[in-house]
Amino acid sequence: QVHLAESGGGLVQAGGSLRLSCVASGSIFRIISMGWYRQGPGNQRELVASINAGGARNYADSVKGRYTIFRDNAKNSVDLPMNSLKGEDTGNYFCNGRIYVHPINWEDYWGEGTQVTVSS
Repeated sequence: QVHLAESGGGLVQAGGSLRLSCVASGSIFRIISMGWYRQGPGNQRELVASINAGGARNYADSVKGRYTIFRDNAKNSVDLPMNSLKGEDTGNYFCNGRIYVHPINWEDYWGEGTQVTVSS
């Protein structure tokens, strides 16, 4: 079993900053990538930012230049500092890990989600 523990999130005024963190633990053979997805009210879950084992990053266009994702391979963790937050950044943020628990198959694992609310 794999567990993703999220921290961070909360309420912030527009223009402010927050930092999300996620740590993966359990029977991990190898992590392909880790990242964050966002789900707003009535919306589908969408990719915000991800980073693979080699350090290649991927961002949603809406957060480029404001969010930066960092990964610590030794700790199986990712951090997501979020700056210049806007109302449209509001949502439930889910940590994702694409993880091999054995050498053959990988699976997507999810955290429970952490709420980010940006007030105007």
